[in-house]
Amino acid sequence: MTKIKKIAVFTSGGDAPGMNAAVRAVVRTASYHNLEAFGIYRGYEGMIDGRIKPIAARDVGNIIQRGGTILKTARSMRFKTPEGRKQAYENLKEAGIDALVAIGGDGTFTGAQVFSQEYNIPIVGLPGTIDNDIYGTDYTIGFDTAINTAIEAVDKIRDTADSHSRLFFVEVMGRHSGYIALHTGIGSGAGCIFLPEYDTPLDELVDVLKKANDRDKMFNMVIVAEGNRSGNAMEIANRLNEKYDGYESKVTILGHMQRGGAPSCRDRVLASRLGYHAIEVLLKGESNVALGIINDELCLTPFQEAISQAKKPKSSMLEMARILSM
Repeated sequence: MTKIKKIAVFTSGGDAPGMNAAVRAVVRTASYHNLEAFGIYRGYEGMIDGRIKPIAARDVGNIIQRGGTILKTARSMRFKTPEGRKQAYENLKEAGIDALVAIGGDGTFTGAQVFSQEYNIPIVGLPGTIDNDIYGTDYTIGFDTAINTAIEAVDKIRDTADSHSRLFFVEVMGRHSGYIALHTGIGSGAGCIFLPEYDTPLDELVDVLKKANDRDKMFNMVIVAEGNRSGNAMEIANRLNEKYDGYESKVTILGHMQRGGAPSCRDRVLASRLGYHAIEVLLKGESNVALGIINDELCLTPFQEAISQAKKPKSSMLEMARILSM
């Protein structure tokens, strides 16, 4: 056991459903071990501005079901500078903080790695991002809720697509990661899926549509990740309309609705497990690591590995989606 007495938790980068459940677990596990817990508001920006406040077990009641983050979040350019990190450290030192729990994505972990190395402060990271693109964990906090939100929207679009025999392009979030698009596409029975990690030629989509037309399939759904290599949903739809006029094409962009809403049960459980283990890991002397769950077991991955190793959807899953959409 280390001499850690005060622990601070913060959320950083894009918000994700389940972050509040993780904060709750961190605070209540810290309380169980007779540690003082603090919340840092607005991530690294708040750390620089000294927005560090005590947070008790009762303060995190009735938040497990809430989306977003009660600690708020922000992206911080100042923290990327030595001066900004120095000010952040001085504020933590003044508050007596001994260790940190950082909840966020690769940008959050990158900042945590540099900060931990510069000032030798123990930090563990919890993967909180709807993109599911963090190496060292099967799933990230927020991913399950995001794909369920997307699926619900696509199911409703399918009703009008079926009624009017239209082709719908649905754009989901994922600038660099296709996990949301892949899972949404499989779960909704989409005819074609466009991911940032793999090239999907337009001719392949045309072939899918022609085969569907031969089978008298009256509608089709195409799922596009916003960061797809071939362009966004609108660009692909426009190019298709120039090349193939077999369908009336419509485009729907789901946008930030995928980040909001009450977290799913799976995200609440995942966040609770990771938040609980964050305190346990810190008290055992571990630091500069990201926590994750692989094959239902807790895994520790050094920050450097978590942010440098690529994690992308399996091509076999994409092939399965193609076969099942026939």
